[in-house]
Amino acid sequence: MNVVIKKYSTPLITGLFIVSAISGTALFFHWMPGMFHSMHTWLSMVLLLPFFMHMWRNWSQFLLYFRNKIMILSCMVSLVAAGAFMLTTGHKGGNPAARVFPVLTHASLIDLAPLLHVSPDELDARLTQDGYTVRSTSETLDEIALRSGKSASDELLKILPQHSGNDHKHSHAKPS
Repeated sequence: MNVVIKKYSTPLITGLFIVSAISGTALFFHWMPGMFHSMHTWLSMVLLLPFFMHMWRNWSQFLLYFRNKIMILSCMVSLVAAGAFMLTTGHKGGNPAARVFPVLTHASLIDLAPLLHVSPDELDARLTQDGYTVRSTSETLDEIALRSGKSASDELLKILPQHSGNDHKHSHAKPS
């Protein structure tokens, strides 16, 4: 096992770090995120295996670094930076749709229509076609759904514009 660790851990760490650095840079600059996101996430997790193999093999030498105050200071600065990002980004985690859907279903059709790239009358027609009773375009999806005995969230999913998973740019072009 030691021969395998010695022979492969450092080359794998190097190769996977290069992939992680390139994909992370692409994600930072929002360049083709659909292509790089999964690669970055999964291969960064794969990077952990050779890293831990390398740490296990070199544990006693690694501990020697902690005799130097620079190592302790570097670790502390890294942890403080990570904590600062966690506290200041405001991202609460979870599925963002769970926070967005109530905002959209509480909006009137007049306010919602421009977000969906349709007119309020077209949105009214779509809802009516799906069996909802719309009295006015000033009503919200929640009000319309409640009166119609249906789910506002389900209808919102139906009327949202359809984009491919990798298309992160707004496009008014219809798929061919």
